[in-house]
Amino acid sequence: MAKKKKRKTLIITQVRSVIRRPERQKRTMIALGLRRMHQTVEHDDTPQVRGMLVKVLHLVRVEET
Repeated sequence: MAKKKKRKTLIITQVRSVIRRPERQKRTMIALGLRRMHQTVEHDDTPQVRGMLVKVLHLVRVEET
């Protein structure tokens, strides 16, 4: 029986507001599932998610699990 790999996940918390930010950053935050301050979401650690985080790293806190 094949062993399943345990996927790494990222816990992302919004720590700064998107008010007065470029529209592109606002849409990236919505795509990540963050709509309010101090809201936390969990995503799989994929290159696509990492790319989005690079664009809004100044607005979020990221923890690896």
